[in-house]
Amino acid sequence: MTHSLKGRDYITTQEWALENLETLLDVSTQLKEERKTGIPHRLLLDKTVFLLFFDKSTRTRNSFEAGITQLGGHAHFIDSSTSQISHGESAKDTGVILSRYGEGIAIRHDLVPGEGNSYMREVAKWADVPVINMQCDVDHPCQTLADLMTIREKFGKNLKGLKIAVSWAYTPTYAKPVSVPQGLITLMPRFGIDVVLAHPPEFGLMEEQIEIARLNAKKAGTEFRIVDSMEEAFDGAHVVYPKSWGVLELFGEPQKALEIAKKYENWICDEKKMKLTDKDSIYMHCLPADRGGEVTDAVIDGPHSVVYDEAENRLHTCKAIMSSTM
Repeated sequence: MTHSLKGRDYITTQEWALENLETLLDVSTQLKEERKTGIPHRLLLDKTVFLLFFDKSTRTRNSFEAGITQLGGHAHFIDSSTSQISHGESAKDTGVILSRYGEGIAIRHDLVPGEGNSYMREVAKWADVPVINMQCDVDHPCQTLADLMTIREKFGKNLKGLKIAVSWAYTPTYAKPVSVPQGLITLMPRFGIDVVLAHPPEFGLMEEQIEIARLNAKKAGTEFRIVDSMEEAFDGAHVVYPKSWGVLELFGEPQKALEIAKKYENWICDEKKMKLTDKDSIYMHCLPADRGGEVTDAVIDGPHSVVYDEAENRLHTCKAIMSSTM
């Protein structure tokens, strides 16, 4: 479909030029329309993608499995804990062998800062097929591409002047990865969107990703700033994306992070905070959202919410990434 992208790894959006990301968005839109109208698009007939998971998944696993099936290929699900990886098999051996069995390797390895992205790059170093990041400790490039697709469906392609609030939100359940907010703050400025990041002092993101966000905003002529109030971030925002994440220094001690989070139970996306946003604003979340913690039912089930459109677009963008690179 897009031969210039064939064989390319998709590990972070930052490594992809704007025109290449535009191609993925165009292909996503085309495949979405073809699925809607019942036009077959078996672009990866008899091809295999290996889905290697170090963490649990619902949308990511199923969007890839359904997607490759609709493209005419097949997915092999691999739970790292039941594979030889759990016995110490190297990233090199995994990459070399799976390359000889199929045409793509997709990996989710997101829970430990400093591990997932490095592991993917080591697999990619030895693999002869594209490696796709299904979420690592640094970025979630499949999710953020679907997020961008959804925003453009709602606001059009010219997003200059649009404001997105990427905010930490409270959860009592578990310390979630930082990759989604990092992926959002680095990608969105490149497409003309002003970004406001909000979080309590203990819940900062990786400094390298903050610096990339600043540089991307400067280059694109957009705004990137950090505030310590959800209300300030929401003020006049066209898009709000409140979700929880953990404390970088405490991913090995998640209970300590959850104890700290209890100080900020008021960081919830509710109707009062939504009234601070633009009248036509949209509420987004990568899901699963912690109802009653991160967001109220009234918001996630209300007129501003686009979470199900956003989740559906994961299917179309995953198909675009696979069909373009495999």
